[in-house]
Amino acid sequence: MNIKLPEKVTYLINELNRAGFEAYAVGGCVRDSILGREPEDWDVTTSAKPEEVREVFAARGIHTIDTGIAHGTVTVMIRHEGFEVTTYRIDGDYGDARHPDFVRFTADLMEDLKRRDFTINAMAYSETAGLVDEFGGLADLEQGIIRCVGNPVDRFNEDALRMMRAVRFAAQLGFEMDEDTRGAIPGLAPNLARISAERIQTELVKLLVSPHPDKMRDVYDTGMAYIILPEFSRMMETAQNNPNHHGTVGEHTICSLAEVPPDKVLRLTMLLHDVGKPDCKKTDGKGIDHFHGHPQLGAEMAGRILRRLKFDNDTIARVKALVKAHDDRPYPLSERAVRRAIYRDGEDCYPDIFTVKRADILAQSSYLQHEKLEYLDEFRAVYDQIIADDQCLSLKDLAVTGSDLIDIGLSPGPTIGRVLRSMLDDVLEDPSLNTKETLLNRYRQGNYSQ
Repeated sequence: MNIKLPEKVTYLINELNRAGFEAYAVGGCVRDSILGREPEDWDVTTSAKPEEVREVFAARGIHTIDTGIAHGTVTVMIRHEGFEVTTYRIDGDYGDARHPDFVRFTADLMEDLKRRDFTINAMAYSETAGLVDEFGGLADLEQGIIRCVGNPVDRFNEDALRMMRAVRFAAQLGFEMDEDTRGAIPGLAPNLARISAERIQTELVKLLVSPHPDKMRDVYDTGMAYIILPEFSRMMETAQNNPNHHGTVGEHTICSLAEVPPDKVLRLTMLLHDVGKPDCKKTDGKGIDHFHGHPQLGAEMAGRILRRLKFDNDTIARVKALVKAHDDRPYPLSERAVRRAIYRDGEDCYPDIFTVKRADILAQSSYLQHEKLEYLDEFRAVYDQIIADDQCLSLKDLAVTGSDLIDIGLSPGPTIGRVLRSMLDDVLEDPSLNTKETLLNRYRQGNYSQ
């Protein structure tokens, strides 16, 4: 097995070797190289202790940074690019189910590799020694398997986040977890409650934007969703006895994820677009389930969930708006009705809302699906014409500003906002009114009560 190492990584390893130390590229960069993928970064592991790493490169005039010195990591800067070099180590107990209480440095590469999470991440490589694969990572790559190094219970007890990482790697690579690895998760899933929201968020997003977001089903099946996203568990357990749907709310959601591009906001929107359904479910006298009001409630719930998971405000706002608008169906499909919908939903929802709506339809039953898609195409065509005509859709597009009203004698204050909104209401009805002269004349004529 030959891996083409970048020139700078080869230099790092060779210089450590010349100084009498072992050194290897290790972990994800080795895995990705074998898979023919471009590694995001290159990590090096070595028998040299941190102070020895610093001495080796200081003697060569190369700057180093103590980025994780307590855990043996020194960043070596080579021509403005940083490479993490970490000493072989043995981890102590994991008191917080995430970080070792202490680490002990070792000169044995095998001791370092056996503490790692999965076999596919426990391989090392150098041009002189070749591939070091003590735990069968290469075979697992070839077979498409995510397998813990050693006993999965031990690995997951050391770091509870590894349970989510197992599903995330399976989603990114299109692999399956091996039986023992998967089987260890349900009993240990409650330990995820000890992991920070930021860490959960990172793994969740990586899973969602992967080629296989349907692996969210594994998050539910293994019990992890009950801890990190209990709302999704409720969705998976909420039936939809309605001709427009098949399967549970959660199964519909999983199907919809693959129907949008791998964009964080779009995938989060599809994950949460029906999160309000369990609380809105009503069954009529014929046994048909209805979910009136679920977009509005879902938007509120999505906001709470995303805040709990420490998402940024922009992501929260965009997802909330799309969730709230996903079931908005202006009728008839006139320019007037669509202008009203754009104003109601918010311009920032467009044109992404069409992607969301299409995914929603494609994940439903075949009942009237063709008609729904035709309606959506017509909706998009009307929207495109409105944009092409540069029609006014919000106060920022209005030909009159607050300053214009003050200039003709209106006093500053809340009245200005009310007048501008009344003007916008008229312009949404008839875009031809959107000139300063027309609107100010209508104001002088008493069309806009104060």
